[in-house]
Amino acid sequence: MNIGQTLDVRAHINNRKMSRYQWLLLALCFLIVATDGMDVAIMGFLAPDIIREWGISRAAFGVVMSAAPIGLAVGALLVGPMSDKYGRKKLLMVSVAWFGLFSILSAFSPDVVTLSVLRFLTGLGLGAAMPNTTTLLSEYVPERSRSALIAFMFTGFNLGSALVGFGAAALLPEHGWRTVLIVGGVIPLACLPFYMLLVPESVRFLVVRKFPAERIGRTLRRVVGGAVPDGVAFTISEPQVTGSQPGKVLLSPAYRSITLSLWGTYFMGLLVIYLLSGWLPTLIKDAGLPIERAANITALFQLGGTVGALIVGYLMDRMAPNRVIAAAYIAGAVFILFLASGSVTSSSFAGFVLLAGFCMSGAQTGLNAFAPSCYPTAVRATGVSWMLGVGRFGSILGSFAGGLLLSMGWGFSSVIAILAVPASIAALFIIFNKSGPRAVAA
Repeated sequence: MNIGQTLDVRAHINNRKMSRYQWLLLALCFLIVATDGMDVAIMGFLAPDIIREWGISRAAFGVVMSAAPIGLAVGALLVGPMSDKYGRKKLLMVSVAWFGLFSILSAFSPDVVTLSVLRFLTGLGLGAAMPNTTTLLSEYVPERSRSALIAFMFTGFNLGSALVGFGAAALLPEHGWRTVLIVGGVIPLACLPFYMLLVPESVRFLVVRKFPAERIGRTLRRVVGGAVPDGVAFTISEPQVTGSQPGKVLLSPAYRSITLSLWGTYFMGLLVIYLLSGWLPTLIKDAGLPIERAANITALFQLGGTVGALIVGYLMDRMAPNRVIAAAYIAGAVFILFLASGSVTSSSFAGFVLLAGFCMSGAQTGLNAFAPSCYPTAVRATGVSWMLGVGRFGSILGSFAGGLLLSMGWGFSSVIAILAVPASIAALFIIFNKSGPRAVAA
């Protein structure tokens, strides 16, 4: 026994190279986020077919488009405190099973009301999955490369959103929109047994919640590797939080400005991304292109975001992360204006879609990578999930506003151009974020 000896879990992770198991965890989180992205983006590609089949207005279908984002917001707000209390892994497994099941059930909807309810329930699982994967991975990777690795994980979201676009283009003509929803639900359920077997609980969570040292040591050896003596006391060198109400910590004087800037930035960014990705296929189709072409062009927005996330994450590990994110939002606003000024039939249109996605989704992914560093372990899941939850109301507004503006007679250029405003506001919010370690009593 090593009486009196301590081991700092944070320093142990930071001082070592990534183990094979840590790379495996990154791959598993990437896959979870990819399936999450597929189900989040899926309705944008199915909207034209459902509207035509059911003979409903676009404003009426806006309710369906808003249902999943509302569920995402509620799921994210609920899951944070639960994850900080019961663990990251448990909530993550439940969320994957939940959104997979309700995606399949959505395929059998007979009307708008049923589909809206089932998409809301799907959104609960989707909203719970994202903050847990973010928090879990952030607590297992070295801080020197955390932004880049989390950004890479989030490229799975963009990739999944793009793949469902290509999949919808391939399946819709022959098999219809219901088949696309079924495939979107079967994939995460098929992967769930592997997640349950291979995804570990956060070792930092185990330390904070005072689990037995034997379990902490076993988990640390398995995932991170290195010499972990028996009988040591495990600690974490980070700000201490006392009390059992993480929500009070987030809004305490020490963290209030950080929390509000994250909320405001995420809200504005999602407003832009959801209106573009949700309604761009319909806008392009209205301009005279076939739906298959519209789906493929919209998928370029997500593919651009995949590359943008990697570059933004790389730069965040080497420069002031809030400035990198702000610069990406400003560039996104510029390319949105270029997009609005062009024609869907021009040779440059697809390129502007790609570049707008590169900047906007790259910035949004960078924000996801940045948020975990703003909070200590005891409230990290709540901090990340509440940012996602509050920000999701931006996606709700974006999804609803697209249908409303079109119903009011707004043209393609006007709907797109107005999005440069929230993109610029997002840059202003994040540039004033002054994060840093703090000790807080709640």
